[in-house]
Parts: sequence; C-alpha cells; structure tokens
Amino acid sequence: MPGTATTTTGHFTFADWQERVIGPGEDANPRLAHASVRNTFSGGIEAAGTICEYSIVYVTPKTGSFAGMELITGRLDGRAGSFAVEERGWFGEDGTVHCTFEVVPGSGSGELAGLRGKGGFIAHHGEATVTYRFEYDVE
Repeated sequence: MPGTATTTTGHFTFADWQERVIGPGEDANPRLAHASVRNTFSGGIEAAGTICEYSIVYVTPKTGSFAGMELITGRLDGRAGSFAVEERGWFGEDGTVHCTFEVVPGSGSGELAGLRGKGGFIAHHGEATVTYRFEYDVE
C-alpha cells in the first residue's frame, strides 16, 4: 500500500454457516465442500449479513484449505458503500483458521469507490468473535 494506507481493526461473528459436501463423499479424503456464510462486522468495518461463499478442500477430517469471495455492504471507517474481498486460507488439526483477504480491484462502490486493501484474521476453534486487521486506501 502507498504511504497513505490506513489500518483499521475490529471483530466479526458468523451469523450463519451452511456447509455441504460436494464430493467424493462425507468420509473420503481429500473431499470438496461448499459453504455459504453470513458474517456481521463491527469496528472499522461495520456490516451486517455479509454474503460469503467458500470452496473448501478437506485433506484430513480436520485439516484443509479454502478460497472464497465475500461481499461487504456497510461502512468502512464511516464511509458508506460496498466492496468484495477474495479470501484464502487454511485450517489446522486444532481447528485454528488462518485467512488473508484482498479487495477485488474495482469492486468498491459509493464512498468506497477506488478502495484497495488487504487484511487477515486468525480464528480459534470455539471462539464466537474473531478479530480482523485491514490495511487500505481509497483513491
């Protein structure tokens, strides 16, 4: 990010998580799954009911990796608009999820037109609230 980058933080909670196995079967490894998720963000990003879709590969019953897209509509440090982020990550045997995300170029709208940025989070198994960090700028 250029020298004008702003860092913001906050929390999000999973409002809904619907996952289904795509194939080859519930007990097979590796296996492919799909999850439709809704999140609620607070802090620097304020958004309720975001839309998120994940493709997940389980390498073992408890480990694997994922990629997804999330559409966030709300406010970023007071600026109203929408933007999309591409997410990539992995999860380990203990259930900890490691994720990085980046704004999809050109996806910012409203007061977030021209938004660029990247961030991430680590979610520990069983935690209802997850802390995120996001570094961004708006052209």
